[in-house]
Amino acid sequence: MAEHPIRFGILGCANIARKLSRAISLSPNATVVAVGSRSLDKAQRFIADNGLPPATRAHGSYEAVLDDPAVDAVYVPLPTSLHERWAVAAAERGKHVLLEKPTALSVAELDRILEACASTGVQFMDGTMWLHHPRTARMKELLSDAGRFGPPKVVHSSFSFLASSEFLNKDIRTKPDLDSLGALGDLGWYCIGAILWAVGYELPAFVTALPALHLNQAGVILSCASSFHWDDGKVATFHCSFLSQVTMDLSVHGTMGSLQVEDLAIPYQEDSASFEFNSGAHFAELHIGWSPKPDKVTVAADLPQEALMVSEFARLVQMIRSSHRRPDPKWPDISRRTQLLVDAVKQSIENNFKPVNL
Repeated sequence: MAEHPIRFGILGCANIARKLSRAISLSPNATVVAVGSRSLDKAQRFIADNGLPPATRAHGSYEAVLDDPAVDAVYVPLPTSLHERWAVAAAERGKHVLLEKPTALSVAELDRILEACASTGVQFMDGTMWLHHPRTARMKELLSDAGRFGPPKVVHSSFSFLASSEFLNKDIRTKPDLDSLGALGDLGWYCIGAILWAVGYELPAFVTALPALHLNQAGVILSCASSFHWDDGKVATFHCSFLSQVTMDLSVHGTMGSLQVEDLAIPYQEDSASFEFNSGAHFAELHIGWSPKPDKVTVAADLPQEALMVSEFARLVQMIRSSHRRPDPKWPDISRRTQLLVDAVKQSIENNFKPVNL
């Protein structure tokens, strides 16, 4: 444990909070000191069930966590409809904000969160874990190798899982008053973020949702797809769904190389992750195969990617505290660009799949 670990308060006892409480415990520079819920008993049970330190304080409200002087930063896994209220409140109390994705229901809401964080000098980061895995850095090295990969031309991403009937009827991600973005916010966030990452966060010229849309009776998106188009000819597509077999794929194709990942958001293993890379491929004689075949690249990880995310967030907070540095603007910018495209896809859907200019 670091000499002065960043002390986290957790707002809410959502299922994902179990994963993050473990990640905070595994991180060498962070610790959980408080958990808040609308029910004091629920907060107490969360602390006991997840093996948090005995001194962890249970609070019967989110306000109590924000008012706790021992809390340096908050992790906010609340429904998306509550993000603006509680992230802004946290920033206004000087708490650094690690916010679950999707960050907000719209870029206007996210802007109010980011403005609050900027005005009080607190660090903001969203909970996209895969960006912090060492595999991601290695993939970026290869994508940036002009001699082996070349300019990107085509990107495709998909994220799906086959939801149970209980999920489709009861989960907050299917409720318009809690998470009205549905699969677009929950799964599409990863797809859109992966596409942006692959092209260096260059925004497309326009976005067109595809007429492959499924809504529940309340109008929440259960499945959707979209295409992105850049002025230089790049194109990207994604598909996200609560209605089909698990996929977490990313494919990136350049003029000279290609990269394929099958387990982007959640690697098959915690201690390592792999991807395939090919450069200079062509058909073998009589089109019977590829030459050369893709290389499998495996990258080890000392900690699970969620713990690496927490560790990086805590490192930035420590730098702000000890060196009086400004918050790192990289993470708010990534979140805002992703949210912009979520908004554009939603707008295209609502406009009967017409293109939306960025």
